[in-house]
Amino acid sequence: MAPSRQSFGERFSHYSGEGGLSTKPSISGKLLRVVGMSLEVVGLELSIGCRCLVIGDEGRSIEAEVVGFTEHKLFLMPIEPVTGLKPGMQVVPVAYEDKVPVGMQLLGRVIDGAGRPLDGKGPLGCEDTIDMQASLINPLERQPISKVLDVGIRAINSVLTVGRGQRLGLFAGSGVGKSVLLGMMTRFTEADVVVVGLVGERGREVKEFIEQVLDKEGLERSVVVASPADDAPLMRMRAAMLATRLAESFRDQGKHVLLLMDSLTRYAQAQREIALSIGEPPATKGYPPSVFAKIPQLVERAGNDVDGSGSVTAFYTVLTEGDDMQDPVADAARAILDGHVVLSRALADEGHYPAIDIEGSISRAMPNIISQQHLNSAQRLRYLYSRYQQSRDLISVGAYVAGSDPETDMAIERLPAIRQFLQQGLTESYNMNTSVAQLETVIAPQHESATNSPAANKQGRELTMGR
Repeated sequence: MAPSRQSFGERFSHYSGEGGLSTKPSISGKLLRVVGMSLEVVGLELSIGCRCLVIGDEGRSIEAEVVGFTEHKLFLMPIEPVTGLKPGMQVVPVAYEDKVPVGMQLLGRVIDGAGRPLDGKGPLGCEDTIDMQASLINPLERQPISKVLDVGIRAINSVLTVGRGQRLGLFAGSGVGKSVLLGMMTRFTEADVVVVGLVGERGREVKEFIEQVLDKEGLERSVVVASPADDAPLMRMRAAMLATRLAESFRDQGKHVLLLMDSLTRYAQAQREIALSIGEPPATKGYPPSVFAKIPQLVERAGNDVDGSGSVTAFYTVLTEGDDMQDPVADAARAILDGHVVLSRALADEGHYPAIDIEGSISRAMPNIISQQHLNSAQRLRYLYSRYQQSRDLISVGAYVAGSDPETDMAIERLPAIRQFLQQGLTESYNMNTSVAQLETVIAPQHESATNSPAANKQGRELTMGR
């Protein structure tokens, strides 16, 4: 799937207008030294974000971007992993237009952070391009979150209802099913377009996600932007920004977009690598302050547009290393997002999938977009589940006496149905209406369920059979 290596000019010439990428040989500097991943250059006066070529032996050039400066020195960061650098190499600036291809031709395609196809299916065939940097929408002009987005996951639809234009975090440690849950949402959601950003993941995992988790059905209405862990930090950051920009472009066309980014933590780690390399002092657990400025700049771009005709609903996975919810990135993300879905390792170890911890999860937009009856039912399920967890130790050792507390008795009675309701097979899809109807059934006392209407009994039987 990997394309052949291309120069910066080859990569961007089809975006950059008639002249493509051009150098300015009359202006040049020289490479002074390399510190970590940063290149120190003297003899040039360029602004942050400008691109340069480091001219090597035999005409080989290395692409780099200006990420900082101090007095007469510029700090550059290579776009891709490089070797063969030596002092005194010539550095020349390049002129290009930072544009990205857009259009429905992108659906079903896999591209990297520079917009190159990775799937071996040939050119993208997009006729339109847009600037990589988008103008921000006035927050007072955005349409509020008022409509439900069906994601096809029963536990989320019923207890953590998502609204169009909402931004949520998917918090979990490694190996508890984040990618699988994202793949299910990609296949089952009612959104018009899905944009998937795979940032900093293992290369093997990228291929497995596309071929096994996403599969052909999910890929047909999706565009995947992938930048694996061995890419340069700038390329990983660009992949996250490109995925967001593509989602914005589809929203501007009046589409309802589901943006799935895996992961926000890898994006923050890429910025940490860059910031530390150019001398920014570390702060919380080694993360410099610029990391916590970059995260809001990325996630605030999702949401509804001005007239409400299009929307970007975003899920950002957050890797909680060591299952530590107080990790700096997790803590910062939780504060700026419109809700969080926590995946529990304990539930995953029990074979409970998706391993959503409903006690630790919340959708902040949910009360404003669902009916009062639905809200009451969701709160009742949370209460019963929590009531059982509070008495779990007593129940497990046989110390709890039936009849001691009616609510605990009710929680014990309904727990098997609740646990089955919160689980879902990889190929199963539940729309919003079905999810809410089954929620009503699962929280009803057993004697009430037996006297329900035939339709309700049928829903209960389907729930029991896992359909």
